[in-house]
Amino acid sequence: MTELDCYRPLGRSGLRVSPLALGAMTFGTGAFCAGDDTARKLFRTHVERGGNFVDTADNYGDGRSEELVGEFLRDTARDDLVLATKYSGPGFRDGGPVSDPRHRSNGRKNTVASLEASLRRLGVDHVDLYWLHIWDGSTPAEEVMAAFDELVRAGKVRAVGLSDVPAWYATKAAMLGGPPVTALQLAYSLVERAIEAEYVPLAQEFGTAIQPWGAVAGGFLSGKYTRDGAGTGRLAGADVPEHRWAILDAVRELAAEVGATPAQVALHWVTRRPAMPAPLIGARSPEQLTESLGALALDLTAAQVDRLTEVSEVPLPFPHDVLRRLNAGLPR
Repeated sequence: MTELDCYRPLGRSGLRVSPLALGAMTFGTGAFCAGDDTARKLFRTHVERGGNFVDTADNYGDGRSEELVGEFLRDTARDDLVLATKYSGPGFRDGGPVSDPRHRSNGRKNTVASLEASLRRLGVDHVDLYWLHIWDGSTPAEEVMAAFDELVRAGKVRAVGLSDVPAWYATKAAMLGGPPVTALQLAYSLVERAIEAEYVPLAQEFGTAIQPWGAVAGGFLSGKYTRDGAGTGRLAGADVPEHRWAILDAVRELAAEVGATPAQVALHWVTRRPAMPAPLIGARSPEQLTESLGALALDLTAAQVDRLTEVSEVPLPFPHDVLRRLNAGLPR
């Protein structure tokens, strides 16, 4: 059993973080956001349970998420928290993405300007972890890492990370010198294991942490959807591949065995994966957050975890699949 205050090293940064990080994407305004009072309860619940890792971004709620996190920080000791924010993600207004090339750029000008704006909204003089949110497809890694180095030397950023970038780009950034890439933030779940081919070996080679997001696959692994298209949410009526339904069946079966919810089982599996010290969770209600935190209390056996791993395993591209089989002592 793991408690939320069982802190773990985040890569080689010296930062120690709770085994689940609270994502603040639901803080602010919008169809998928919690109200201000609910956001405060979510923040307070996370901190009071021992959570010390909070992750926001300048585009969440069009900046309102950072403002709320800044307000909530005044009720706790700033240095007790590992505060992360991001820049260069797409904007969202009126329920849809907004394309703004100025704010989507990963270039030095936007890196510096975005951080200054984030610090003002948060009401702090530095952040512990600053993420490049999504690669813009053109800015070279040299420019990004040079700007990060400048901000670290200025004391405005303690560690840096890359979110949703190609594996080759992350590898190049890690080899340029300057501040190390502390963490990679990537989609990962029982139904989305593609990062195992390139990113997991990359992270292990460079001592970089992986922070998974989407552990319940947009709600799919919570069990609220059925094959007949019933249920509510973004995936209701969607054309879901059969192998994903098979994975969900296995999750439901194990959840019934151990007296847990499917979401707890799916999240617990992610917490047991190597090089992933602090998966990201989000919630729109205190009840949903409490359910997610309950994943840490599960005491699944190694055999039960292996059942989920086996049912969700998909062939990796050559030569990764051959190497995986050889390392496991299996025939090619």
